[in-house]
Amino acid sequence: MNFILLIVIAATALISYVAFQNISVFEKYKFNVGAIKNRKEYIRLVSAGFLHGDWMHLLFNMMTLYFFGPIVVQVFGEIGFLVVYFGSIILGNLFSLYLYQNQSWYSAIGASGGVSGILFTSIAMIPDLGIYFFFIPIPIPGYIFGVLYFSYSVYSMLNPRQGDNIGHAAHLGGAFFGLVFAVALQPERAIENALYLGIMALPLLYMAYMVFVKKRMG
Repeated sequence: MNFILLIVIAATALISYVAFQNISVFEKYKFNVGAIKNRKEYIRLVSAGFLHGDWMHLLFNMMTLYFFGPIVVQVFGEIGFLVVYFGSIILGNLFSLYLYQNQSWYSAIGASGGVSGILFTSIAMIPDLGIYFFFIPIPIPGYIFGVLYFSYSVYSMLNPRQGDNIGHAAHLGGAFFGLVFAVALQPERAIENALYLGIMALPLLYMAYMVFVKKRMG
């Protein structure tokens, strides 16, 4: 396991734990449209990626990062990994800022944007990576995991629960950053695995339709 990847996972887990115990830290650093637009607290575009709603949310994101992060490190190096991860977090939150710009109350947290970017970048390189889960004796192909991950996120975004601050909308911006990064730096491998990327993008395309097309038609 790469040292930089471990640092990111450990830092995210530690800061999330501190925020679990201290609501003032959670409120100060979460993504919030009003705070960013009116008070220019741009640090929230990054700091929100270190906060999570609960232990399950944290575990799911960090487990995904643990599985797919090493591929990005192997192909693009530590700097490339950091560029994809934090670039995807920032772009994901910027997309959320655009999407909810007229809703100053909107808040969100989570590393979802960064994880989405890592997912797309790694699947572009090794789409059939085998992933083992507890109690499942056969590996799940990486792109299938990606479909499940994004399907859950899109469903959660379009069917929000009361009190759910998880930044599901950030998935689209983060995934876009990861895809562009992979195509720009490794175009031949990304094009070679275009079918897998297309399958994994189906839930995100549906989300884009609901957000940009159906919303305007309605």
